[in-house]
Amino acid sequence: MAKVDAARTFLTTQIKARARELGFDPVGVAPAEPPEHWAFYLDWVARGYAGEMGYLGRNLERRSDPRTVVPGAKSVLCVGMNYEPREAPSPVDDRPRGRVSRYARADDYHDVMVGRLTRLLEEIQALAPSASGRVYVDTGPVLERDFAARAGIGWFGKHTNLIHKEKGSWFFLGEIILTIDLDCDAPVMDHCGTCTLCMEACPTDAIPEPYVLDSTRCISYLTIELKGAIPREHRVQVGDWIFGCDICQEVCPWNQKQARPTDEPEFQAREGVASPDLAEVLGLDQAAFSRQFKGSPIKRAKRRGLLRNAAVALGNTGGVEDVQVLVKSLRDPEPLVRGHAAWALGQIGGREAKRALQEMLLQEPDDEVCREIQVALETL
Repeated sequence: MAKVDAARTFLTTQIKARARELGFDPVGVAPAEPPEHWAFYLDWVARGYAGEMGYLGRNLERRSDPRTVVPGAKSVLCVGMNYEPREAPSPVDDRPRGRVSRYARADDYHDVMVGRLTRLLEEIQALAPSASGRVYVDTGPVLERDFAARAGIGWFGKHTNLIHKEKGSWFFLGEIILTIDLDCDAPVMDHCGTCTLCMEACPTDAIPEPYVLDSTRCISYLTIELKGAIPREHRVQVGDWIFGCDICQEVCPWNQKQARPTDEPEFQAREGVASPDLAEVLGLDQAAFSRQFKGSPIKRAKRRGLLRNAAVALGNTGGVEDVQVLVKSLRDPEPLVRGHAAWALGQIGGREAKRALQEMLLQEPDDEVCREIQVALETL
């Protein structure tokens, strides 16, 4: 038995060392058993906190046990990868600009991490030929935060992101479900204490209680996952965010004290993505959008979603000098964009905005956009 234990420990050490060489850190191992927070997850879905993310309520049997995904699974290798980019240069002008969540400023992390984890799996199989497994990065029926916490990668913060005591929370998660026994790591203690800064800082009150996120109020959900109109009661709260939101993590003391920028070239911000010019975003046609955001997480919002967000951000941050940009957006081919441009004009106000809205009300064929124009005119 001692020889078996020693061999397992040696294999675990080898695998972890190779994972770190590939850029993963932290690294830990959890048992391939049903998630500890399964009942919490089912309750969270039942309370409607997943919003339009219907996929989170599907494949529940597969989510409930990793052995239904990988028959014979015994271990889950969990990894993190720091994505905080180096600080981008400040814009040289004072034109209204949007904000993009840190994770989305560079190349799509799915592509980066899946490629490296697939390579790691091949190397594991070279070390242990009997091993089989599957790689997951945020897309499969796996409760990855649960396994990562059990593997000692970090603890659940009150903002629901995983926090590492020495690295903060700016890291992606990935895992390989394996059919071999590895030494498992111990979970770490919760170090949030009495701190509630993340809850207090959220503009939309999307964290109704510690460790619980109401996605339907979260700015990241509203600007990415929500496919229709952003609820009017949340539009001002969205501020200048046009893809995602980092507020709850920005105020976290563990990020302020411990987090450091990544050295990964793939996770450095693309030029102009951190704080894009809102007028330029609203001017993108489909071809330009596809070209500019090829290989970027931002493509998930699609053109209509990103321009919807940009219109809201401009309504929150722009002035009368930006009215013409929004007037032009009143003729966008997407009703979703036209409706939010109308709302933005109502926020900025002025005679030019009012005249444009009155003219478009007589021409607009879409009923929902007409309602948006009417509300904007009432606001004026």
